[in-house]
Amino acid sequence: MTPTVSRSTAAWLRPSRRGVVTSLLALPFAGLASGSARAELHIDITRGKIEPVPIAIATFTATRPEEIKVGRDVTEVISANLERSGLFKPLDPKSFIQTPESLKVQPRFPDWRVINAQALVHGNVESQADGRLKVEFRLWDVFAEQQMTGLAYFTVPTNWRRVAHIVSDAIYKRMTGEDGYFDTRIVYISESGPKTNPTKRLAIMDQDGANHRFLTDGKKLVLTPRFSPTAQEITYLAYYNDQPRVYLFNIDTGQQELVGDFPGMTFAPRFSPDGQRVIFSLSTEGKSEIYTMDLRTRQVSRLTTGNWIDTSPCYSPDSKRVVFNSDRSGTQQLYTMSSDGSNPQRISFDEGRGRYGTPVWSPRGDLIAFTKIKDSTFAIGVMRPDGKGERILSESFLDEGPTWAPNGRVLMFFRQQPTDDQGKGGSVKLYSIDLTGFNQREVITPLDASDPAWSPLIP
Repeated sequence: MTPTVSRSTAAWLRPSRRGVVTSLLALPFAGLASGSARAELHIDITRGKIEPVPIAIATFTATRPEEIKVGRDVTEVISANLERSGLFKPLDPKSFIQTPESLKVQPRFPDWRVINAQALVHGNVESQADGRLKVEFRLWDVFAEQQMTGLAYFTVPTNWRRVAHIVSDAIYKRMTGEDGYFDTRIVYISESGPKTNPTKRLAIMDQDGANHRFLTDGKKLVLTPRFSPTAQEITYLAYYNDQPRVYLFNIDTGQQELVGDFPGMTFAPRFSPDGQRVIFSLSTEGKSEIYTMDLRTRQVSRLTTGNWIDTSPCYSPDSKRVVFNSDRSGTQQLYTMSSDGSNPQRISFDEGRGRYGTPVWSPRGDLIAFTKIKDSTFAIGVMRPDGKGERILSESFLDEGPTWAPNGRVLMFFRQQPTDDQGKGGSVKLYSIDLTGFNQREVITPLDASDPAWSPLIP
């Protein structure tokens, strides 16, 4: 089967998931499948703080020099992904007793238990006669002496990093029971230059910061990028002749398309879950209302009406509700309404002291993430769609703009440092944090970065 790779000349394009052929590896060692009476190794990610599971990830073996390098690179990406999730603790390879080469024959489980490995990953890289690369791996429960999963992937050699992310997702799902989030991308606003007049460019990268690309040249101010449900298009705001306009950017072709040039200030365009509409707010004569546009007919529908500011709309995963923020009660609070604009309900309450913004509905539908401003600090938090169960995950001088990983277990946001008396400082960085609030990590970018948007799993 020939891998499907389209438009490979585009600098930002990577082969689709459809171009990665997967096959299940049979249990290789008779007698091991029956295992012991020990409970299967499993990570319960619904609990609070989780102690990372010690996992041994042996360097993927290979024969030819170019395969050996790919094997090492694949191993490093998998190890970094799992470690960054906060659920796994990859062990130092220097502590390994059994060699990766001998693992191809059979794991010596007592050797792995001695170093306290609870799970073991090993794999192999091999070039095929048709030019494709075969990457296979097996995941073992060390104490039960059972294979938990084994898969082989066939793809073009340049797609090795993509396969490493897919392997990471397979390990994550097997051990947690939920989908991973490693085969995804982040689009964000890259900032450079003086804080009073920064250059802002649209940028995209893998979730781990690799394959970084600038998508715009910085000649126009760009804001609020958001992925389409297919992860192939981005909607964003750009200023043309000092007027904000909503654009679509096709990642495959690099082409930009003007969605609308509205008579007023436009904010925060965002796709509907089916990708057929864009919802946004439009400000005219001192008030802001929420609108939707059908991307096929370009017909615009108004959802809210009043002498207040309604903005930052976001659909629920089933498209039946919209969350937004509004000052209709006197302060900036969160509301939900039906997708036709009816039945608005306030969901945020904090004795009138806290203000809320940038709400984002979880892909799982169970939570809404938000920015909260209170007592001169900015915080990232979550609450249920009825407003109950509010929890603050992080706070600082300025934490803002949450975006969800596709599995609804991890959030990314940006954090700005304060400037000094001379106006210096004020760096802006991206951070990720999981729903427990314990695994906060900086996401490294070449320049300052703000307003991230996390893609769905790449098709």
